[in-house]
Amino acid sequence: MSATMTPQEVDARGEICPYPEVMAQKAMKALRAGDRLVVKIDYAMSTETIPRWAEGEGHTVVEIRKTGHSEWEIILQKAG
Repeated sequence: MSATMTPQEVDARGEICPYPEVMAQKAMKALRAGDRLVVKIDYAMSTETIPRWAEGEGHTVVEIRKTGHSEWEIILQKAG
C-alpha cells in the first residue's frame, strides 16, 4: 500500500449477519493486492465471522478495534 493511499471503507453498521461479511467480500474483490479495507460494524458476531473468512482467503487481519459501546473496526489487508 502506498503511503498516500487511503484505505477503502465499508460501513456495515446496522446490518446483521451475513450482510457485513458479504459487504466486506464484495469490497475486497475490488481492491488490489496489499490494499487495506476498514470494515465498520456494530454486530458483535461479525468480529468473529469476518476475520475467519478473511484469513481463510489468505488476507491479513491487521487489527480489530473497539470504537464505541457496540462498534468495531476490522482492518484487513488483501492477500498478494
